[in-house]
Amino acid sequence: MTDRAWVVGPDHENIRLDKYLASPHRLGSRSGALAALQRGKVFVNDAEVGPGDSSRRLVQGDRVLVWLDRPGSRRRRIHTPAKSGEFAIVYEDDAIVVVNKPAGLLAVPLDRRAEAPSVAQMLAARLRTRGKRRPLTVHRIDRDTSGLVVFATRLEAQAVLKDQFVRHEPERVYLAVVHGHPAPASGVWSDRVVWDRRALVQKPTRATDRRGRDARSEYRVLESLGGASLIEVRLHTGRRNQIRLQACLHGHVLVGEERYVEGPVPRMPIPFHRQALHAYRLAFRHPVTGRLVRFEAPVPPDIEELLARLRTPSGTDPVPGGV
Repeated sequence: MTDRAWVVGPDHENIRLDKYLASPHRLGSRSGALAALQRGKVFVNDAEVGPGDSSRRLVQGDRVLVWLDRPGSRRRRIHTPAKSGEFAIVYEDDAIVVVNKPAGLLAVPLDRRAEAPSVAQMLAARLRTRGKRRPLTVHRIDRDTSGLVVFATRLEAQAVLKDQFVRHEPERVYLAVVHGHPAPASGVWSDRVVWDRRALVQKPTRATDRRGRDARSEYRVLESLGGASLIEVRLHTGRRNQIRLQACLHGHVLVGEERYVEGPVPRMPIPFHRQALHAYRLAFRHPVTGRLVRFEAPVPPDIEELLARLRTPSGTDPVPGGV
């Protein structure tokens, strides 16, 4: 038998995934459940899950599948997070590498910042020492945005992934801390934007502007934090600086934002050293197997510290030298 599959019933509503798998009627032990998760053998509702999903709570009707003899699973690597300031390889196989990028590091080299290090360069050096192919760019996130980026290591894999991104098929979910409280608490930001090649910024433009492109994001408030809010933003399009611009256009500038800050100045400055934006979740079809793969990157320590500060009664008070 190559697969084992179960449908979650009412008796197992809200059970942790690892505990469900560890049942004597399934994989028989917690160690067996963890090994299956680490080796990429577990799927929930046809989406691959990993060790980071072990505490996921299942709901009635979820379909859990274990692909017992998944080809290539022994070569697959799941990596632990890197130390602060380093990029972490979240997932690696013969076709792709998924990286958790820290803020302050470019995703890919830029001509205007030739001296600045990038994940792509550092990853290329790492792969070269192991006799592997160089990383090939699929997409990017801003230098001062943290979170998930995928690279291909084969040209054919790069072409497949790029096509998915052009079609806006991957799931791209960000966490952001913004000034104020978006109302309603969930909704859609829809704008027409154009990239200013001279100023190197994204700008709003008229609906009739032929140079313009649609920008659409779905947001929801996760937590109100005094004068700020923690929000989740799901991209439906992927324009440069899209979330940063749209948050500004809709009256809720990102905490720490320095470029997209037009409009009313927040009443209470909240000091932070970068835009508080993190690429939290990334899901796409694997370019070789065609299966849906899904990754999540934990909130980085600097944003965790910001959230802890905002949860205190005086968390939004200005500090000397604050922005």
